[in-house]
Amino acid sequence: MKLQTQIPLTKANNPIDYSSQLLVLGSCFAENIGAKLRYFKFQTVQNPFGILFHPLAIENLISRVVKKEYYSEDELFFLNDRWHCFDAHSSLSDVDQHALLENLNTQLVRTERQIKQATHILITLGTAWVYQKKQNSKTVANCHKVPQKEFDKHLLTVAEITSSLEGTVQQIKTINKTAHVVFTISPVRHLKDGFIENQQSKSHLITAIHTILSIPTSEVRGLYFPSYEIMMDELRDYRFYANDMVHPNEMAIAYIWEKFKQVWITEKAYSTMKKVDDIQKGLRHKSFNPESEQHRKFKKLVQDKIDALQAEYAFMVF
Repeated sequence: MKLQTQIPLTKANNPIDYSSQLLVLGSCFAENIGAKLRYFKFQTVQNPFGILFHPLAIENLISRVVKKEYYSEDELFFLNDRWHCFDAHSSLSDVDQHALLENLNTQLVRTERQIKQATHILITLGTAWVYQKKQNSKTVANCHKVPQKEFDKHLLTVAEITSSLEGTVQQIKTINKTAHVVFTISPVRHLKDGFIENQQSKSHLITAIHTILSIPTSEVRGLYFPSYEIMMDELRDYRFYANDMVHPNEMAIAYIWEKFKQVWITEKAYSTMKKVDDIQKGLRHKSFNPESEQHRKFKKLVQDKIDALQAEYAFMVF
């Protein structure tokens, strides 16, 4: 008896291994995938400007990185006792204006360095809805709880998203011609926009991605990974959602991660991933008697495993 329809997946020809350099950008689901990659100690830089929900925000980040357009004080604003930047997520906001400015420009440099050496750039798009500041028509990455009356809300067309994605890829290629760009759509539903509006948004994103991937002369090297489709079809049950009934829960994230692993991570890396997992579990182990001889032996065993892995992969830090 078949109780589930399975989405057919194609193994990537250029999979990720432990020599790969990864840049993960995009919506909150990018955080989930990035967390898994970091847990297994792949060489990953994840959302240096925090969560970015829509394609224009990602394009803006890449453009500023490539053009070395550093931030100045007049691009920051003060609200609710903190300094913010409309191009970055609120996780970067700071009580100190100069600290925020320094952090933004440090992250630009960090992102440029990672793009230049990246083998794979993972971009997860969350929504096609964007907010434009009425004062200057600037599309923001995050509203930072500025009153909504100060913004115009706009649904990006397929053509606008396609143009933005092409611009992002072209900018990347100016400093790294060999990176593989992997697109996916976040399975998180943006129901605050409305049920129908969320479906419009996701359909625009999906159509735009497949438009540029289907262009024979496209410079995109990589595949589309169907995170959204897996959630909507294979996991079509509310037991796979968090309490808010919007975000995927840990079980769903683990399920989609396993699918991603099958497609994008070389099987040769699996044994190392198992060793890393054993160490991570060992480090998280809570002893009933931390001073016991048995626990000291356990800690030494874990440290020996770490030393053995670091002898092979010097970049791994536990």
